[in-house]
Amino acid sequence: MVDHLFLLAVGAIGWGLALATYRPIALRAGWPLGTAQAMVPALILVIALVSIAAGLAFAVARGPLHGGLIIVIFGVALAVFWSGFLRVGAQSALLLAPLAVLALLISWPLGTSG
Repeated sequence: MVDHLFLLAVGAIGWGLALATYRPIALRAGWPLGTAQAMVPALILVIALVSIAAGLAFAVARGPLHGGLIIVIFGVALAVFWSGFLRVGAQSALLLAPLAVLALLISWPLGTSG
């Protein structure tokens, strides 16, 4: 059985963190910025913070003993992988983070976890 809500929350946190941290890391490392990262960094940060907040809200609601802590740990690990190893591919988080949040917010009230 696959816990889709768990995976969506991990994605929301991970891709949100990747969005929030990509611009400062890219500027220091000399990586290219996407158009959105260069032109509207404030909007990207808002998307990142909403995404992180949605994932964290689900993790808190689930509780630390029922996977909430693992959601946060896996989310941070996803962000490190997405930004560190994928570099320019990390900009795809701009599409994936809002989709994960939307799917999480639709599925969570329905209680569809498997």
